[in-house]
Amino acid sequence: MLDFSRQLLDRHALGLLVELAEQTEVPRWIELMFAGHPINNTEDRPALHVALRRPADRPIYAWGENVMPHVDAERRKMRALADALHAGELKGHTGRAITDVVNIGIGGSDLGIVMAVEALAEHVKPGLRVHFVSNIDGVRLKRVLDAADPETTLFVICSKSFTTLETLTNARVARQWLLEHGGERAVAAQCVAVSTNDAAMDAFGIAKDKRLAMWDWVGGRYSVWSAVGLTVALAVGWPTFERFLAGGHAIDEHFASAPLAENLPVMLALIGIWNRNFLGASSHAVLPYDDHLHRFPAYLQQLEMESNGKSVRRGGEPVECATCPIVWGEPGSNAQHSFYQLLHQGTERVSIDFLLPVSSAVGMQAQQDLAAANCLAQAWALAEGDPGGQAHGPHRSYPGNRGSTLILFDRLDPETLGKLVALYEHKVFVQGVVWDVNSFDQWGVELGKRLASELDGFVAGARDPRDAPLPVRGAIERLRAARPSSR
Repeated sequence: MLDFSRQLLDRHALGLLVELAEQTEVPRWIELMFAGHPINNTEDRPALHVALRRPADRPIYAWGENVMPHVDAERRKMRALADALHAGELKGHTGRAITDVVNIGIGGSDLGIVMAVEALAEHVKPGLRVHFVSNIDGVRLKRVLDAADPETTLFVICSKSFTTLETLTNARVARQWLLEHGGERAVAAQCVAVSTNDAAMDAFGIAKDKRLAMWDWVGGRYSVWSAVGLTVALAVGWPTFERFLAGGHAIDEHFASAPLAENLPVMLALIGIWNRNFLGASSHAVLPYDDHLHRFPAYLQQLEMESNGKSVRRGGEPVECATCPIVWGEPGSNAQHSFYQLLHQGTERVSIDFLLPVSSAVGMQAQQDLAAANCLAQAWALAEGDPGGQAHGPHRSYPGNRGSTLILFDRLDPETLGKLVALYEHKVFVQGVVWDVNSFDQWGVELGKRLASELDGFVAGARDPRDAPLPVRGAIERLRAARPSSR
């Protein structure tokens, strides 16, 4: 249930928002996406993440070709690996069963996977330890390698190009660790790769039966449903992963067919536009009242801010309105004792989504009821301020009139998680259509990557820091001078 009764929104404004969606041709854009049209116009690609959770016998086309046979082929590979792991038949180089899975990826090859495994924690195979390595600084990787067994640890390396700096740096260290304990045989047995670069996988030593594909018509932040989500399938098992896919597909069917005013992603998007463009909210807080979803706000940060954090329209002109707000959040009860002070009495206008399950997913219903009471109390207080008018001076005054949306669901199970992820994916798409930005490219992240490669030699000591670019020259000189090896 999408409850927006506490938003600063009346029926007239709501009708005008639906009219805005009609005028910006949201229904036509929905049809174009499901038809495989290259709606990612800057890269001339379709955006067909909906194919990843679609039943295999339901064709969907890119460039005139039904992509479902390709999707199904990768699903079969994922299932084979997941089934083997859960049967104790996926083994390391010495014949011992795999006990640890390490996902090495970053961005869309990390955030969605971490979020989903954490959200489905009760479904993870008993005794299996799942780890996530993304940052390039080596801290997380060292902790994992120090705790793992080189005979029973499987590495899943996710990189479409197999050249991503952070991922390949971590993967090479993991490979060396395996080589030291078992040679090339260990690498072949205990490394799986999700990539399109066969030559690079050959050089790395990835076995032919441990390679999975991805496609350029799926952006990284939309790829948890694909082979990129292999670690999720390995962790929870294929039947559970299929339920996750089914939940996403259920929202796809709803999104493609429901009238605008009854369409959950469309309404969530329009409420966001109302808060961002008409009420001036510069940030959006996502507040789940179920600790399973503690990484969901971080996942949405990439989904929303990488998709719609744009200042250029599809045709290349500057945008004429505010686009994506800053997205942030934490689980509700913790957040109440952290930043809710600002939500109630601060000077910033923040739009808010509360996520609330009716039933506990872990059999702790009395505590879930307390969480629900807290969630609803916060929504009430934000809307009305102090309903009893019991303020004792200005410091205890609650102004109210701070709108929020409540997303209520039965319980956090695999289907519901799939529905929540797809709900926000489609919300982002609708907002991109209304703002006239391309939600499926991310050119803004490329410049920093390129400049980092130019600075590596200066930082490492191979180049004279006096020749470094002026904006960072002083920092590089100080960094070099402060190293123990430089003293």
